[in-house]
Amino acid sequence: MELKFSRVERKGPITIVTLSRPEVYNALHTDAHFELQKVFDDFSADAEQWVAIVTGAGDKAFCAGNDLKWQAAGGKRGWDKGGFAGLTARFDCDKPVIAAVNGVAMGGGFEIALACDLIIASENATFALPEPRVGLAALAGGLHRLPRQIGLKRAMGMILTARHVSAKEGFELGFVNEVVPQGEALSGALRWADMITKNSPMSIRASKQAIQKGLGVSLEQAIEEQREYPAVKAMVASQDYIEGPKAFSEKRPPKWVGK
Repeated sequence: MELKFSRVERKGPITIVTLSRPEVYNALHTDAHFELQKVFDDFSADAEQWVAIVTGAGDKAFCAGNDLKWQAAGGKRGWDKGGFAGLTARFDCDKPVIAAVNGVAMGGGFEIALACDLIIASENATFALPEPRVGLAALAGGLHRLPRQIGLKRAMGMILTARHVSAKEGFELGFVNEVVPQGEALSGALRWADMITKNSPMSIRASKQAIQKGLGVSLEQAIEEQREYPAVKAMVASQDYIEGPKAFSEKRPPKWVGK
């Protein structure tokens, strides 16, 4: 598939997806959403790709959210089943996804980042859910993910005021994992991705799935049911499940195969 609104690069088991509409601060429209749906479908289905990083083209913006000028001009609005950028409603991907936020992350752009498992932000990054200022609401997951990630009162303080939050404050609030110097968001995210790939991808997927499913039920139910989760069962039946203890006993680095 020819990509018009994004770029995809692979570094070993790491897929780097760059939102590429820098002329509009990487804001997304319908065609971009459907393109990114296919990009993340391919990543999810590729057994050789273990971790994805999402970032924005240029040095000013990660993603400015929905392309309001496109919408105001009568442009069709909508996305595929994966949601905004093919990510915000994608609940069946057990592979880690990292947001490398290199600038503005507004509205849907912030919602993309919140849908990722980790957020690495450059010092110049700015976050907000400003939809109420233009008569909209953050319905691509922001209204639900932010309270779950930083607590109700802190989230309300951001959502009801639509105020902008710096990378430093995002770290203090708890939705940013690390703040790095300007221009180093992608390299910081790659460092985290490299650390993840040193672990068994089967274990990582089992862990992510267990966390996601477990958060929706009681602690007791989560512990009782976790061994029946598909990714946990796949981990137990995998070659990696044998290789890990064997490598440990032989005092050598494990050779993960991801199956």
